[in-house]
Amino acid sequence: MTSPRTDLSDFASGLATRLPGTWYCEYQHHAQCADQFPHTDELWAAGHVGYIISQYLPAHDAVLHGPANQRLYVADRPHYPHQFVVAPLAPNGTHIKPHHFDAVEEPNGIAVPKDPARAAARVARRVLPRYEQALQAVLDIAADQPDPPHRPAPPQVSQVLTLTLYGDGALGAPYESVPPDARMTLYAHGFQYHPHQSAFLLPTAYGDSGRALRVHSVVQQLTAKGIGVNLRHSALTTGAAPPPTTPKAAPSVGRTR
Repeated sequence: MTSPRTDLSDFASGLATRLPGTWYCEYQHHAQCADQFPHTDELWAAGHVGYIISQYLPAHDAVLHGPANQRLYVADRPHYPHQFVVAPLAPNGTHIKPHHFDAVEEPNGIAVPKDPARAAARVARRVLPRYEQALQAVLDIAADQPDPPHRPAPPQVSQVLTLTLYGDGALGAPYESVPPDARMTLYAHGFQYHPHQSAFLLPTAYGDSGRALRVHSVVQQLTAKGIGVNLRHSALTTGAAPPPTTPKAAPSVGRTR
């Protein structure tokens, strides 16, 4: 933590009385490092103010409480004895959830002179309008979309094509596993039927990118028909191949004298 300046409490109180509307100041000195986390974790400023707070861990701070649940965080600006930093705090409450902030631009904070009157003028002009707009946006989203927009599970389908990438580089599916309604789509995108393997296979001559484009097109067309598509690797062989057998030398036959 940095050494606290003795004038922060007086400055924050003077700033609160000069901001538009009704504000009151809550000053706190932090005996331990962890004591400042509840406020700094709510800091709604990713710019230089957020950097200052994350790097210097203020030993004390103040929170100004204003109209419409607005809260401003006030702290020392290290190495600048004639300035403080003021930044908005994000709205809290059980009804406010992380996804409510996704599409809202952070209002950010600013450095201000230590004169409360001049500081209040800057905060009123540069911080509060953006803060009020962002705060209202979050509250509107919370009202319209209280729960996260989780992606729905896919619908159940009666037909599924499973394409397999085999160990030798071949890509395809056994003929009997291909739904009849999917066979013409495979033909149209370059899959060839190999009767001696009883499988549809996509030639390696297309290259990796060419095969990827064809598989992508197959997926789009089949899923549009209500046919599911899976892509899997063939089962890996875990057992090591036996070493080659070395032929034994033929026994020598002695000469009969």
